[in-house]
Amino acid sequence: MNNPYGKRAKWALVNLCKGQAIRAEVTAIDDHGRTVAKCTLPDGRDLSTELVKQGLAIDWPKFSGGIYKDLEPEGLRKKLWLADARQKGRRHVWDQYEARKANTKANTQE
Repeated sequence: MNNPYGKRAKWALVNLCKGQAIRAEVTAIDDHGRTVAKCTLPDGRDLSTELVKQGLAIDWPKFSGGIYKDLEPEGLRKKLWLADARQKGRRHVWDQYEARKANTKANTQE
């Protein structure tokens, strides 16, 4: 919930799962002792696939083997990274990105 789009992702999951029995297949335990699972809806849809396609999650190859990477909307990683920087008070990162973007645009117009 403390990540960019965390609340949006939560509500997307609520909308997808509400009133349904979700199947969770435990696939690993991460370095922090958290359970990693592949979760599917009764109709067979993978919840990770749905969230990645909506731009609310990214592929985590360490656990997925990279199967969701091609589903990520273009520029999603940069968008989430910049949102995280803004949210956590690293405004300088955002400002540097904006300056680079403006500089690139100015150079393209010359």
